[in-house]
Amino acid sequence: MSETERAPANRTIDSVELRRAFGTFATGVTIITTLDESGAPRGMTANSFTSVSLDPPLVLICVGKSAASCEVFEKCSAFAVNVLHERQAGVSSVFASKSADKFSNVDYCAVHTGAPVLTDNLSWFDCTVYDKHVAGDHLILIGQVQAFGASPAAPLAFCRGRYAHIQNALPDGWLPSRGMITGYLIEKEGSVLLRCDAEGRLLLPVASKRKPGSRLELADGREVEILPDTAFLYSVFDVADSDPGYLVYRAALAPGFSPQDLPPELQFFPLDDLPDDRVASQELRAVLRRYARERLDHRFGIYVGHPEGGRIAMLEVETPSNSFQP
Repeated sequence: MSETERAPANRTIDSVELRRAFGTFATGVTIITTLDESGAPRGMTANSFTSVSLDPPLVLICVGKSAASCEVFEKCSAFAVNVLHERQAGVSSVFASKSADKFSNVDYCAVHTGAPVLTDNLSWFDCTVYDKHVAGDHLILIGQVQAFGASPAAPLAFCRGRYAHIQNALPDGWLPSRGMITGYLIEKEGSVLLRCDAEGRLLLPVASKRKPGSRLELADGREVEILPDTAFLYSVFDVADSDPGYLVYRAALAPGFSPQDLPPELQFFPLDDLPDDRVASQELRAVLRRYARERLDHRFGIYVGHPEGGRIAMLEVETPSNSFQP
């Protein structure tokens, strides 16, 4: 029998009973997101998600043809999968509904492709579309992972039509994924804000959140007022296996915020005369030098890399479905 032929069914399948049988397979819960043609965020709850391949890194999601967002996902070139943790049943229910503004009560940001990545999640996968298929009443999207992250939280589970709790979600001996340090390139009148540590080395100010509003809360509890529309991801990189990775955002200091309001360990340094010998690492020196070059043309790139290498994507900068039934 060829791959395109199908054996005839021996009897009529009861779709209700079949759905119940499918529902015995316990799954996680995800929010799949993308942007529509106008650039507006779109998303829905789904539990039809699986890994496909490590090389290349591929994942698969299914979107029901009856879903309001199906046409958007069918046309998209990128999407994100946000895996939910056990405290996000409410978020799951909102995205499984027909709410007109599902994103009003969640924070999200663009990491690599532009698809919305929820800032609170168990894990996330930012993907470009690798392949598309239509199978029965569903659209199958295969995505190539361009960036991802994970946390040590317990997952939100779903089984037999309801949320379920997973015991021993973190077994003994499990080592959590390394966290990401979030640093900021904050500019004011051609100078960049740097933090001086106890040894006199210069580092970026470290933030407690991935993406702020008008006030950026630093790790020590102090706040810096910035222009929120200027905050964009600038660099993602690892330093060494023993160290955490880095997310670096760029932003501009708000005009009404005076550098005199900063603690003494935070100082502005001219971008054209940075004290390279005091910058804490080779990777940070490279980030600062690249920023100093790119700001002249107001054309920035996103660097994604590790100790063995990476790549820069340039940006032009202007001044439920079957998958889920709650």
